[in-house]
Amino acid sequence: MSNHSPLPNESITPADPDASTPERYRRRFVRSVKGPAQFVAFWTAITLPFVHLPLLARGLGDPTVLLAFSVLLGVNVLALYVGHEHNQD
Repeated sequence: MSNHSPLPNESITPADPDASTPERYRRRFVRSVKGPAQFVAFWTAITLPFVHLPLLARGLGDPTVLLAFSVLLGVNVLALYVGHEHNQD
């Protein structure tokens, strides 16, 4: 008689036997963070231009306003890049 298991071997062994345990945890972590990060970045990219409007209305002559506008513009570009694939099939 053989010792027959009701589970197939694929369910016991990892899909990628060459991947180390930390590598699998890293991939799982990236997959679990990717969706929420894209969601937050997408909506940040949508709402951040409304923060630019008061700065533009005040004028960019003041160096602190110009710095704030430039930083917000950079954050907006980064948010657009990160969130551009949000909710796509």
